Amino acid sequence: MKQSKQDKERNSFMQRKKGFNSLDRLMPIILAIIAGISVLTTIGIVVILITESAGFFQAVSIVEFLTGTEWTPLFADPKFGILPLIMGTFMITLVASIVALPIGFGSAIYLSEYAPKKVRNFLKPILEILAGIPTIVYGFFALTFITPIIKLMIPQTDLFNALSAGIVVGIMIIPMISSLSEDAMNAVPNSLRYVAYAMGSTKLEVALKVVVPAAFSGIVASFVLGLSRAIGETMIVTLAAGALPNMDFDFLKSIQTMTAYIVTTSQGDTAYGSVEYRTIYAVGITLFVITLLMNIFAGYISRKFREEYE
Repeated sequence: MKQSKQDKERNSFMQRKKGFNSLDRLMPIILAIIAGISVLTTIGIVVILITESAGFFQAVSIVEFLTGTEWTPLFADPKFGILPLIMGTFMITLVASIVALPIGFGSAIYLSEYAPKKVRNFLKPILEILAGIPTIVYGFFALTFITPIIKLMIPQTDLFNALSAGIVVGIMIIPMISSLSEDAMNAVPNSLRYVAYAMGSTKLEVALKVVVPAAFSGIVASFVLGLSRAIGETMIVTLAAGALPNMDFDFLKSIQTMTAYIVTTSQGDTAYGSVEYRTIYAVGITLFVITLLMNIFAGYISRKFREEYE
């Protein structure tokens, strides 16, 4: 007996529904596996850092590592004090913050509160293009453009110096700070702005006394995440800041950061498994702890000052 058209459509619908139901049961498992891969990758990185750096700390005192002021692990008389690398890293971060925080914050206020919609839609993607430029290009930009300008103004500046690298790292993180801060400001309800305008506030007063306080947690979180990115930057500092770990705190001289040291030492000239080789894991776990603490701090600030609106 031939099935009627209605029966065929009903059977087809039931088969499609059964397929969707099977997919619904399968998707949580697939997504859980994907999420688990991310977690396992993070755990694997941490385990590798801990196990490899444990071999280093069996040969070198952790007190010497954290408090020593000389970093010469590849010399005949090696010294393993990481403070010069930490100082070099924070010098770069300091210069980057001076460049990026005011520009990124000002850009966010302009895009959120002043720019017409067409201008915003045009400027924001252009600003975010900076985030897509490879960092090695920034490094060459620092070496061939920023450094000559600095040397023109201050002739005693070294070819490789902290100032040039820090300025360009700051330029690199401007899009991150600007975009995240602008997103936080846009999340502030317009009703707050309208109330302030109704009370006679100017546009600047609304921006600084209403919008910025309301978006404070997001703005601070963007600052901290941007500075975390600056601390972990590698190629710019490797190309432009030099490879001379020192405690001079002179921004016109060559320095070395933690990331630059890891890159330099992992290029194959050091015997695998030696104490000198394991220094890269000791430096790596120090860098990991610093950035982890900064991210935890950013999360704390975000939760502490979060404003929720209905």
